[in-house]
Amino acid sequence: MDLDVVSLSRLQFALTIMFHYLFPPLSIGLGVILVFFEGLYLKTGDREYETLARFWTRVFAVNFAMGVATGIVMEFQFGTNWSTYSRFVGDVFGSALAAEGIFAFFLESGFLAVLLFGWDKVMPRTHFFATCMVALGAFFSSVWIIIAGSWQHTPAGHHIVGEGLLRRAEIYDFWAMVFNPSSMVRLFHVVIGSYILAAFVVLSVSAFYVLRGKHVALSRKAFRIVLPFAAASTLLAGVSGHLSAEYVSHYQPAKLAAFEGHYKTEAKGTPMILFGVPDPKGEELKYAVGIPGGLSFLLHGNFSTPVQALDTIKPEDRPPLVLPFITYRIMIGCGTALIGLAFAGLFFQWRKKLFETRWLLWTFVGAVLLPYLANQAGWVSAEVGRQPWIVYGLLRTSDGVSKSVQGDQVLGSIIMFGVIYLMLFAVFIFVLNDKIQHGPEVAEPHTQPIPEEGLLAATAAMGKGGMASETRVPETDLGTGTEKEG
Repeated sequence: MDLDVVSLSRLQFALTIMFHYLFPPLSIGLGVILVFFEGLYLKTGDREYETLARFWTRVFAVNFAMGVATGIVMEFQFGTNWSTYSRFVGDVFGSALAAEGIFAFFLESGFLAVLLFGWDKVMPRTHFFATCMVALGAFFSSVWIIIAGSWQHTPAGHHIVGEGLLRRAEIYDFWAMVFNPSSMVRLFHVVIGSYILAAFVVLSVSAFYVLRGKHVALSRKAFRIVLPFAAASTLLAGVSGHLSAEYVSHYQPAKLAAFEGHYKTEAKGTPMILFGVPDPKGEELKYAVGIPGGLSFLLHGNFSTPVQALDTIKPEDRPPLVLPFITYRIMIGCGTALIGLAFAGLFFQWRKKLFETRWLLWTFVGAVLLPYLANQAGWVSAEVGRQPWIVYGLLRTSDGVSKSVQGDQVLGSIIMFGVIYLMLFAVFIFVLNDKIQHGPEVAEPHTQPIPEEGLLAATAAMGKGGMASETRVPETDLGTGTEKEG
């Protein structure tokens, strides 16, 4: 059987990157929430905030480990399945990924040990600084990865050198590459999506605890803090989505036409399609339901200016329409539902009935799936909508695949990775469920009595000006060696 190497290689990359992309968004968003919790602990001295920070740090650690493990496999495919593509973009990706390693990964991993194991070993402000650095490292990591990916959509700051298989893009303006036309808009959209995901993960677990009567005070406190963050993030996702649509309409009109199901350019005004059934053979959208002139208004500020459709694009340069048309609506539908849910939560919180409204809490428990689905659907929409280009306008996907790889080899590796990833995901779910079932552990002061030499050292330190104000050694009853209450 003759196996299509290009299709199989695309399938393998899609499966591995979609599995990997389950984890980095949660690390990016959860890092910010950890900063919130720990910052509130430092500001108020409330040990419940420290307890929340410790608990979600453990969840962060499990998720971070999965992100690292699954990301390595994705990178190997550049050299195995996509060697021609790697040669073409090597100068671009080399600089961006080197910056990611220097400015992001080293920063994130360098402070990770302090974040995970330094709670009782360093001063609180030192630990908070480590938390901030890990959160900042996760953000910077997304910055450079998205810059590299965005360059594939809107190439800038390069020129083409070489011929044939040696043809490649060479950067002559690094900052033009960094600030290519889509990079900042895409970064904004991805980071906001990460904030939404992390917020709804915390809301889901907190609502579950309240419904089960476990860790109720802690969970209510976490819910009240994160809910406004979730609501603001969902609104910002709408803003970033609109900005993304504007850049796509200007630089990738074929992609937007696929998103909206527009086969033919309208004479007056282009509708914003809500629902429909694409018919690629007949090149029409059946049973279409839309807002007349809606897309024209969003992009041009009026209801009459037409938006470019697929009939203005050469047939060989058109993307497939059915899949991005569907996934684009899944993304928008999930985002709209999350906006409604977040503001419903704020309304019931304002009415002081949030934690008595069990149906709403159960909705928050299940709603954690929506941001995951939206992130995956958004990625599929963007990448499939870019086809047939792997680097838009410069390199076709069919030309980027390795020339020496056989279809059966790719198929075999897909099966192997599928089995390994299923096992890895099962372990992840088991560990994560175990941590959630166990729940937060109330952060208690140390219960061990201070040894005699420790007392002498403390007395000497006090004689020289007092002990450090941020020490975590508890006040101890010298007669019994037990901690005082309060």
